[in-house]
Amino acid sequence: MPFELLLKYATPLTPLTDPDEVLREFLRLVGYLPEGDDGRVVDGPVEKGAAYRLLRECLLKEPERAWYVEEVMAHLGASRSTVYRHINKLKSLDLLEEVAEVNGEKGRKAYRLRYGSVARAWDFAEAHAQNALRRYRDSVNHLQELLDRERSRPAPAAPTTAARARGLTR
Repeated sequence: MPFELLLKYATPLTPLTDPDEVLREFLRLVGYLPEGDDGRVVDGPVEKGAAYRLLRECLLKEPERAWYVEEVMAHLGASRSTVYRHINKLKSLDLLEEVAEVNGEKGRKAYRLRYGSVARAWDFAEAHAQNALRRYRDSVNHLQELLDRERSRPAPAAPTTAARARGLTR
């Protein structure tokens, strides 16, 4: 799954003291929750939506626990497709890790917050963002080199009237 992060300049959320408010705003900043001035999603307040509740009530409440999709579905009262949609968003941020075996149950995937810590999980997202920005920089530098080379080449000479008359040019 490709890494995907919304990157925009924002004031740190350090003045806020309510963890739910900080979480909600942070998740909007990184693109996990939709933007909305009214603090609502389609079905109501963000705090009641599956995306927010998956993170707040499951993964952050018990960060070291590995959750099966069926457990998350039951807890959230959400469909399998909804749960997977939000799991995939968190995976694209590289905040989740898949656990192949939990309690001896082989073949079933479970998901948990990477390293059992939101701060340590964010280290991965930050490293991916730095790598992406470095690759953008490489592309920009390459583009600039190509443009500089293009400008330094002499312009092709216009064909002479005699060459046109002989049919050597179009």
